[in-house]
Amino acid sequence: MNDLAVADTILLVDDEPNVSNALKRLLIHEPFEILSATSGAEALKIMMEHPVDVVVADEQMPGMYGSQLLAVVRRRYPRVVRFILSGQATLDSAVRAINEGEVHRFFLKPCNPVELCISIKQAIVHQLLAEQTRNLLRGYQRQAVLLSQVETEGSDLLKLDTDTQGALVFDPADAEGDAAQLLAEIQRTLSR
Repeated sequence: MNDLAVADTILLVDDEPNVSNALKRLLIHEPFEILSATSGAEALKIMMEHPVDVVVADEQMPGMYGSQLLAVVRRRYPRVVRFILSGQATLDSAVRAINEGEVHRFFLKPCNPVELCISIKQAIVHQLLAEQTRNLLRGYQRQAVLLSQVETEGSDLLKLDTDTQGALVFDPADAEGDAAQLLAEIQRTLSR
């Protein structure tokens, strides 16, 4: 997922090219790279060759329902946001899309283009924030491991000296062996 200033890739999947073309025209002024496919198989082939951020799929397509396509996308590319468009929404198709494809949104055709565009942008921002959260969590976990090592292996690092005004003073040059390596690793981690 990219910042919205950089083109995020949207894949439109509909067996009626006129529908995909109409959606492309609606999204033409948005910061998206727009790809299209006329079948689920073609969409999966495109996704193997090109990273995609959002898939908007028609539910009623020959060969593979949109919900079936999105179930495959969910398994292979779990971070891709998935939307369904349906001209003939039934409870069965909605439940299938939600349960199998874990769709982000379910739109009825003809959908409101502003609502679709806003939903795509919100989903992209949501995915970006989720990725940033995962990165922060990984950084926190690395730091927690290092602090644990300091507690067990670097007891000489925890000796506190104060200056004449009571401020803590620490000289990394005073650390020896494993403690010095731990301190260097902590400094590298904190500077990331």
